[in-house]
Amino acid sequence: MTVGGFQTRVRLDDAEIFAAHEGGQLSVRGTLPVRDPHSLSVAYTPGVATVSRAIAEDPSLAARYTWASRLVAVVTNGTAVLGLGDVGPAAALPVMEGKAALFQRLAGLNAIPVVLDAPDIDDIVDVLVRLRPSFGAVCLEDVAAPDCFALEERLKDVLDCPVMHDDQHGTAVAVLAGLRGACRVLGRSLEPSRVAVVGAGAAGIATAELLLAAGVRDITVLDSRGILLTGRNGLTPAKKALAARTNPRGLRGGAAEALRDAEVVIGLSSSTVSEEVAATMAPGAIVFALSNPVPELRPELAARYAAVVGTGGSDFPNQIINTLASPGIFRGVLDAGARHITTEMKLAAADAIAEVARGDLAVDRIIPHSLDPRVVPAVAEAVVRTASP
Repeated sequence: MTVGGFQTRVRLDDAEIFAAHEGGQLSVRGTLPVRDPHSLSVAYTPGVATVSRAIAEDPSLAARYTWASRLVAVVTNGTAVLGLGDVGPAAALPVMEGKAALFQRLAGLNAIPVVLDAPDIDDIVDVLVRLRPSFGAVCLEDVAAPDCFALEERLKDVLDCPVMHDDQHGTAVAVLAGLRGACRVLGRSLEPSRVAVVGAGAAGIATAELLLAAGVRDITVLDSRGILLTGRNGLTPAKKALAARTNPRGLRGGAAEALRDAEVVIGLSSSTVSEEVAATMAPGAIVFALSNPVPELRPELAARYAAVVGTGGSDFPNQIINTLASPGIFRGVLDAGARHITTEMKLAAADAIAEVARGDLAVDRIIPHSLDPRVVPAVAEAVVRTASP
């Protein structure tokens, strides 16, 4: 069923959902056959001791003879899960299982969920440092701001492997890719656009930062107290740093002031935007209302005032979601043997996603679906090229 050209929200049956998740989404299967005493001796004792002795003498051999170098740890403390908030580690586990399953399904990477009863990021850092021999990369998920910023930076400093907070950077890459597609459909450039980012949490700040790196200069960012600007009281360190690099027109106020004449509006918050405010956007605006489960501006309402509309849900066209980016980014960085995920890699990933969509662009097809089999290889190859000297 469609309303105003948009598919209505699909109502999922709770019984179906619980049945599908019974027993969890993951299992661990061995890669070696164990059919007889000989194969058992090769897979386990005494044969495995040969491998252990070799790794003890040359630790670099672990990359070849264990799964660690291709294993992503999907880590959370459950403090900001989806749109549910601080539900704790046990309730976060199904989400981490789902993300780990997507890494395997989409990128061919092993991934395990690590849910920690650790509100203090010092404890998370300590645990992951001690677990470092077990994995090759860390994907942080659903850690509340502002702790997520400090946690990611500290882990990047102390771990000799790639670390990325997916809620920040996966979302930012997907947004940039979607904007590239939308601008191509509309026949205009992204860089000169007046952009309003509604939300200054993890995803909002990372998106604004990546857009700045992509050459967009007129970005206005809003939090629950209004427009970020230099000198405003109560800014966190991350918001303070962003305020110094955004809002070049010196706007003050809230959504009404930030969205007036905006050519791009990106919603990454739990707030709502009224129709009266939406009506003041520039003609032919691009609106990404990405909050789940309730977008900041209903897509059918946004379409009255915008030329292109994207959401975070799968039940409307143009789904802007971090699973477009993170599986390919982690595949690429592990393929390349790189230690860090850089801004250049993220920009290359966004361009690769946008390129996949180029041959089939339309106002309701500005970005490929995250299950499109072309996406992960394209993103991984772009990351490898960027990582190469």
